[in-house]
Amino acid sequence: MRKFLLLLLATAVLLSAAPFAQQSSNPADTRLVLLIAVDQFRYDYLTRFRSDYNAGFAKLLTNGAVFTNTYLEHYPTVTAVGHATMLSGATPSVSGIIGNDWFDRESGASVSSITDETVQPVGAADAAKASPRRLLVSTVGDEMKLAAGTPKGAPNAPRVIGISLKDRAAIMPAGRGADAAYWFDTKTGSFVSSTYYMKDVPPWVGAFNSRRPADSLAGQAWLALSVGTPLLKQLPKQTDAKLYEAVYGSPFGNQMLLDFTSSAIAEERLGQRGVIDLLSVSFSSNDSVGHTFGPDSPQVRDIAIRTDRAIGQLLDRVDKLVGLQHTIVALTADHGVAPVPESLTERGLPGGRMTNKELFGAIEQALTKQYGEGKWLMATAGSSPYLNYALLAEKHLDATDVRRVAAAAAMAVPHVARVYTRDQLLHGEVANDFIGYRVVRGFNAQRSGDLEIILEPYWMRQATGTTHGSPYNYDAHIPLILMGRRVKPGKYADRVALNDLAPTLASMIDVDAPAGSSGRVLSEALEPVR
Repeated sequence: MRKFLLLLLATAVLLSAAPFAQQSSNPADTRLVLLIAVDQFRYDYLTRFRSDYNAGFAKLLTNGAVFTNTYLEHYPTVTAVGHATMLSGATPSVSGIIGNDWFDRESGASVSSITDETVQPVGAADAAKASPRRLLVSTVGDEMKLAAGTPKGAPNAPRVIGISLKDRAAIMPAGRGADAAYWFDTKTGSFVSSTYYMKDVPPWVGAFNSRRPADSLAGQAWLALSVGTPLLKQLPKQTDAKLYEAVYGSPFGNQMLLDFTSSAIAEERLGQRGVIDLLSVSFSSNDSVGHTFGPDSPQVRDIAIRTDRAIGQLLDRVDKLVGLQHTIVALTADHGVAPVPESLTERGLPGGRMTNKELFGAIEQALTKQYGEGKWLMATAGSSPYLNYALLAEKHLDATDVRRVAAAAAMAVPHVARVYTRDQLLHGEVANDFIGYRVVRGFNAQRSGDLEIILEPYWMRQATGTTHGSPYNYDAHIPLILMGRRVKPGKYADRVALNDLAPTLASMIDVDAPAGSSGRVLSEALEPVR
């Protein structure tokens, strides 16, 4: 009898322990992976405006693992590249997304990162033809689907959806196997998608568009949250493209995106179907406001505070429908931004503006002087020119020699800091510092241009306002916060890269890291698997 009782007790202990062990190690406890990106959100916005945050940012800063030294380890620091990196972990050299746009030598035309003439828009007839086909690598969402092994669209398959006001910000993080990507078309005021994903938008999207949320904002005044601050922006009263552009460039755009995202979570039952789903949401209005007014403006401060509130509402919505205890949340940004040059000059700091003609005109003049008349540049993308290879062949010129002459001309332009030729980048002949490192990681042999030209810090080819894209830290230092299952809250000061996010999320849900990922798992912020 005593042996029987001991056996019964041991069995009971094993049975009671089994569910705990399963709960601790099984990623099925997670129902939703939620990526929140804020376009053009410098890391220091988290600290500069901290006392004004009481919602989303506040919750993440309090309950999340905050990586205070997260950098973009690539160049250029622009929207398409940043968003492509978030859930692929790949550098532009591998992902193929080398910029927002570039010159495609095969077609002889400039293309954007999401250009796809083989598809049609859905939701609005005149919207952009877009897809993720130019992305050469997988994302976390793609790996989730591969691991599940279920056909696309099957009821028990993971759902992966990307949402943003900006097309490339919706498309890139979701990946090539996504169920949907939705973005705001500023010509029509509707949320749209592409036949790459679906034949037509779902009824819930049609119903959302039929309410014309952007039209309801006509004539709205953007007033600062702080008392006594003047009007920050007045929206047009007519319901046309000018209004939709103005909505996009104001906090009203982020609020509209939040409303659309809330509908998507409810109607698509994300995180509510017994499998892990992935939702990527990118708030784009901050980028438009930042470009126009600069990082030290009251407009940027105000939209940051409003974004805190919008993210708080989003987290509340997820908590109600899914449960935050069943959600892994990641917050990050695609890039930072430079201060307005004139404001730097007032403080005795370097910085200024130059024109495309000053930079690329000098190259054309030098090549004409050396080799004769001709159309020497086919196109430019960012600070990278593309030489006319047909002209070089016609004149029997060696491309390496021509690039050398072009590079010397570019280096002679005032406030150019460095110039790397295609040949130097292919052979790794670059400075062994963070600038050279980021430029090499941004170079793709098939898609990049013939020179990579780096201006001095705080110098830009922008006539008004400000911009981003440089390898310098004001453009590269971004937030990264994780919150959810297994995450150890706190501040982590070691230097990490945006590339580390994708393999970390993949590890947390027990799927393979994306194919092109160059990052590491941020294990210091994770509880060990038991």
